[in-house]
Amino acid sequence: MMCDTLLALGLLLSVATQLRLQGSAIGPGELCLLIWGLLVLGRQAARLSCPLTPALFQLVIFWVLFATALSIGTITAFAMQDSHDAELFLHDVMAYPLLAAVSCLGVVGSDAGPRLRRVAWLLAVLGTGSLALQLANAGGLAGTLHSDPWYWNRFRGWSANPEQLALLCAALGLLTLHLAETATRPSGRIAAVACAILPVYVGWLAKTDAFTVVLLVAGPIFITLKFRIWLSSSERSVRFRTAAAWIAILAIPLILASAALLTSSIAGQTALLVKAMSKDNEKTTGQELELRLQLWSEAWSRGLESGMLGLGPGPHLPIPASIVQARLTNAKQPKEILHPAVNGTPNFEAHNTPLDLFTQGGLLAILSFLWLTAKALVNTYKARLAGLTTALCGLLLFGMSVLIVRQPIFWFSIALCLVGNGRAAAGRSGGLNHGSRNVAGIPSQMDRLGAPFALV
Repeated sequence: MMCDTLLALGLLLSVATQLRLQGSAIGPGELCLLIWGLLVLGRQAARLSCPLTPALFQLVIFWVLFATALSIGTITAFAMQDSHDAELFLHDVMAYPLLAAVSCLGVVGSDAGPRLRRVAWLLAVLGTGSLALQLANAGGLAGTLHSDPWYWNRFRGWSANPEQLALLCAALGLLTLHLAETATRPSGRIAAVACAILPVYVGWLAKTDAFTVVLLVAGPIFITLKFRIWLSSSERSVRFRTAAAWIAILAIPLILASAALLTSSIAGQTALLVKAMSKDNEKTTGQELELRLQLWSEAWSRGLESGMLGLGPGPHLPIPASIVQARLTNAKQPKEILHPAVNGTPNFEAHNTPLDLFTQGGLLAILSFLWLTAKALVNTYKARLAGLTTALCGLLLFGMSVLIVRQPIFWFSIALCLVGNGRAAAGRSGGLNHGSRNVAGIPSQMDRLGAPFALV
C-alpha cells in the first residue's frame, strides 16, 4: 500500500514544479519517486531474483538503443564543435538514466499488471483531490507557499507552465477510460467516470490547444475501437451491444447524408467549441502556429546537419527572436516561470517529441521510440483494451506539441500498456481480488509497483 501510494503521489507531484526547492530540480514528487524506487530496489534485492518478462525485455532494449543514440549524438556534437547549454545538457544526462532505471522497475515481476492497475486507480482518486486543492488555491480558499496558479489568464496550478498541467490532466482523463472499461462492477465504472470530471475541467482551464485536440480525438478513437471489439466478438448469440453496433454502421450512410445538409451549421458549432477551449479565443493561434512551424523546420535542419546522428542530450535550437522580444516587453510576468537563459547557446526545444528526439539522438532515437510505442499499442490492441489504446494514442498526439519523454506519467502509461495482455484476463475474471475490496474496486492489500522518475 505504501509503495503504491508513494508512486501515485510521485507521478502526480512530478509536474508540480512550483513546489520544488528554489533553484533545485528536486521537489515533493521527485522525493516520493526516489523513496519508492529505493523501496522497490531493496525488495528486489531481498528476493534475489528478477525474471526477464517481455515488458522488461522491451524496455531494456529501448533504453540501450536510446543511450547509444544519445552517446553517438554527443560525440557528433563534439566533433562538429557544436555549442550547447551545459546546465540543460546535465539536466537531461541526469534525467534519462533515472527514467530508464525506474521505468524498468515498473514492469518487474509477473504481477506487474494488477499492481499498475491499482496505481492507476490511486492516480485517478488522488488526482481528483490534487486538482481540487489547486482550484481551491486559485480561488483563494487555500494557500500554497511559492505558488502562483495563473499563467496570465491560463490556469497552471502548481506547475510552472500550463502545458505540464494539461498533460497530466489528459493522462488522468484518458486513464479513467481504461478504468471504466475494465471495471468489474457498476460502482467502479461510475467512480472512474466521476474521476474524469475534474481533469477535463482543469485541462480546459489550462487553455492548451493540444489538450483540446486530444479531447476531441479521443472520443471517436475509443468508440471506433469498442465497435471493433464488439463486432469481432466470437460469441454465437447476437448481444444487444453487437446489434447496436451493426445498426450504427448500417446507419452511417443516412447519418452522412443528413449531416451534408447541415455542414455549415456543424462546422460553425465546432469552430465555436474549439475557439472557446483555445488560448485567448484563438487570438494568438496564428502566431503560435507560425512559431511552431519555424521551430520544427529548424529542428529538422539541425538533425540533418548532424548527419541524422543527433547532437546529444538537451535542447539544440536558438531561442526565437519573437520570444526574446516578448520577454523584454512584458514587464509583469507570472511568478515561477522557467525560461531558457539567453546566453548565446542554442537552448530551446522544438516542442515536438519526434523532432526533439531527432536533434538529440538522430534517426536511431526516433526509430527506437517508435518501436517501443508501437509495441505498446499493438499489445493493448491485441488485448482488446480500447481505453488503454485510446490513452496511449492521446498521449502520443499530445507529444506532437511538447516533449513527453521526460514526463513520468507518460512512462507509467507505457508500462501499463506493455503489461496490458497480462492484466486483461485477470481483470475480467476477478483476478484483481487480492485481499478484501474497498471503494471503487481498489484492493486493500497492495503490493509494490513500478513507474518512472524524471527531472522535468
